[in-house]
Amino acid sequence: MLGEYRIEGRRAAEIASSVERAVGSGELEPGQLLPAMRDLATELGVNPNTVAAAYRTLRERGVIETAGRRGSRVRPTPATTGREHIRVHVPEGVRDVSNGNPDPALLPSLASAFTAAAELADRDPVLYGDGPVEPELALRARAELDADGVPEGPLAITSGSLDAIERVLAAHLRPGDAVAVEDPGWGSLLDLVPALGLRTEPVGVDDEGPLPDDVRRALEGGARALIVTDRAQNPTGAVVSAGRADALRSVLREYPDTLLIEDDHGHGIVDLPLRPLAGVTHGWVFVRSVAKAYGPDLRLAVLTGDAVTLDRVRGRQRLGPGWVSRITQRAVARLLADGALDTAAVAAAYRGRRDLLIGALADRGVGAHGRSGLNVWIPVPDETGAVARLLHAGWAVAPGARFRMSAPPGIRVTVSTLTDDEILALADAVGSAVGSAAGRGYV
Repeated sequence: MLGEYRIEGRRAAEIASSVERAVGSGELEPGQLLPAMRDLATELGVNPNTVAAAYRTLRERGVIETAGRRGSRVRPTPATTGREHIRVHVPEGVRDVSNGNPDPALLPSLASAFTAAAELADRDPVLYGDGPVEPELALRARAELDADGVPEGPLAITSGSLDAIERVLAAHLRPGDAVAVEDPGWGSLLDLVPALGLRTEPVGVDDEGPLPDDVRRALEGGARALIVTDRAQNPTGAVVSAGRADALRSVLREYPDTLLIEDDHGHGIVDLPLRPLAGVTHGWVFVRSVAKAYGPDLRLAVLTGDAVTLDRVRGRQRLGPGWVSRITQRAVARLLADGALDTAAVAAAYRGRRDLLIGALADRGVGAHGRSGLNVWIPVPDETGAVARLLHAGWAVAPGARFRMSAPPGIRVTVSTLTDDEILALADAVGSAVGSAAGRGYV
């Protein structure tokens, strides 16, 4: 069952650590069946309750999953390994189109905004006990949310979208609860959910967002939360359309106790309208990051939602980091006030690059998807072969395995820094690497 590896330990913590070390090193592989609790207890000479406690710890950490009489197995994507390790090493001379980063040339300058924020901090320093949210940032963020139709709610500032989502899930759910997530979807999120001891329920995605029938199936099956990317979905570029938003709201009305989490990390780089779902369920949050538009290193996202959820998030935040630097918040507020980002021009630049690649691929018989954002998703019949052949041709793309659970294979291409000539050359390489059979599958 375990090959040559022997689980060791006399206490629950030691047994759990033994399994976790083996998963991290690869000695125990994803999907591998673990011994029955009584059998392992006999082998180790410990009480079965000790092994049960160890397995419970491993489930809560997202390392293993238990399926009743079918036993406990190492998770297909254990939190100890993580999807970030499923990446291509980029040799010298190979063009990297796998990283998901924005174009540095389209990011606004931060120097004057941080200088102004630092000068204000010299005159009016933030001290312990001061409010965690910069008033000017709250005012400007709320105005943008109002303009996009996001319901009224209290505000919090977190260290990026993933930090916000983690805090919200931890505030509402318990280990073993199920979360409906997009498939294909954001790799870091697909790792985060099991790392919190939660179960992922995949929901298919097309160009208009999550599929309503899949969402209904997940919620009927007991999923307590649903995470939706409104625009610039990673990796597919999907945007929730008006019709899809209506259909999803209809499903959510049937399950009003669902915790709805919306991620609008594409704000500022997308020229398609937001169709928020918030307000249909009792518990909801809406997250808007500045990473893609203003710079990943700012590590700042605005979070709004229902009063109960926001109170729990802010209360737990006070017991940890306390707050996100008010100097950073003041700098972001200054960027918004100065109109430092030409959102229309940025969105148009990314759209032009996506459209050029998708069109060039279509000319070569390859289907692809990318209505918004930085990336283009290309379904392929043989993911491993496509990645290897493209690497040999001088292009490093992201393997679809980083982003999917049960969805068909694909590759993700980040177009953010590509020139027109590079896009055409890349289309030639993709056409040669994957052939006309690519692009036919999606969900």
